[in-house]
Amino acid sequence: MKPRRVRIPCAGLVLAGLFPARAVAQDAMSTSVHGAASMKDQLAALARLGLPDNGLQAPTGIDPTVWTASIVPGEEPTAARVALGRKLYFEPRLSTDGTVACATCHDVTRGFTDNRMVSEGVREQLGRRNAPTTLNAALLNEQFWDGRARTVEHQAGMPILNPIEMGTQTEQDVVTRVAALPEYQQPFQEAFGRAPSYQDLRVAIGSFERTLIFLDAPFDRYLAGDASAISEAARRGHVLFDGKARCASCHPLNPASPLGTDNAYHNIGVAAHDKDFEGLARQALAALEKDASEQALDQLALATDMSELGRFMVSRNRADIGAFKTEQLRNAGITAPYMHDGSLQTLWDVMDHYNKGGEENAFLDGGIEALALTDAEVDDVVAFLFTLTDVRFADANQRAFEAQKAQAAKSRPFKDPALAERRVLGFERRVLGE
Repeated sequence: MKPRRVRIPCAGLVLAGLFPARAVAQDAMSTSVHGAASMKDQLAALARLGLPDNGLQAPTGIDPTVWTASIVPGEEPTAARVALGRKLYFEPRLSTDGTVACATCHDVTRGFTDNRMVSEGVREQLGRRNAPTTLNAALLNEQFWDGRARTVEHQAGMPILNPIEMGTQTEQDVVTRVAALPEYQQPFQEAFGRAPSYQDLRVAIGSFERTLIFLDAPFDRYLAGDASAISEAARRGHVLFDGKARCASCHPLNPASPLGTDNAYHNIGVAAHDKDFEGLARQALAALEKDASEQALDQLALATDMSELGRFMVSRNRADIGAFKTEQLRNAGITAPYMHDGSLQTLWDVMDHYNKGGEENAFLDGGIEALALTDAEVDDVVAFLFTLTDVRFADANQRAFEAQKAQAAKSRPFKDPALAERRVLGFERRVLGE
């Protein structure tokens, strides 16, 4: 099935890239066919981030034992593998038509996402899901919105074979094409001591992604004792985050959970109002009965309405219908739009969605209920969320904040006006002693 081609607006949030305002304008004249910044400009932006040469050493703030345990034996992210993976990450020739690389949908200048609702692959095909950032992805328990891959190394090879993303091809097709390129022959030998293979290609890309750990945010500096690191509004937002707003229930943010995710799956009612979950579940079970292979599941998740079933496609557990992974909060300011379908354009939209209790459906998570936060409280929580972006993206984060704030001032499509009315009525009753 070929999805209808739609040009996805970014609500001006593309300015959340790494480049200063003038450079963004220049970059707009140097883009790939799918709207990503040119690979040349992305590599220049990457060089400014000061990444480590290898992923063997635990990043600052991560327990070395935990980090080491996350590395699969035989897939160690050595310097040679990271260098090869970096090269492959920006290689559009991995796709069938030579137009799509990992960096097309995980653009360095756009928070390692594409700032689109859903991503565009070969032949301008659109998938059904938003591209999560590759920043800190190596620290997640599972990959993709439905957790159908365990590690970044496992995940790295799947889009290359997906018909919508990089095109219909086999592992051998890709290996043959890469092996014929002189510039890759020596790097594969240095990294693995052998000719290219698909497994080694996946490991190399995953090795590079293990260097993309960004956990030095203003909030971390605030916790370390720098009271001036975040604003007063953000400090109020932090209190609300842990308390009245109930964010920490699914987004625990502490030394044991630095990303702000419970690594679980929840139906929070995104886009649920127009989905026949029961019917889709029956279709999914029938399709998976015919072919339950990894590649078949990958195609169902990206190219059909069954995408909305989320974790159910992997677990086949009714409790997982419409449930998607709790996304990390790190660098959220520069990785809009939000949710599995990219339907929430700003962090104000995200808070408005939770504030009204999501969208009602038969499989809504029991923890989702109306919060009745005031507008000022929503502003404070959003201010706090913007403090979770790594300081290396400070300029981009500020531009994104200003762009989102301006967008929210114009439109709050997920805000429930009845909440304000109920707050006024509640106040009147308390004043009158009713």
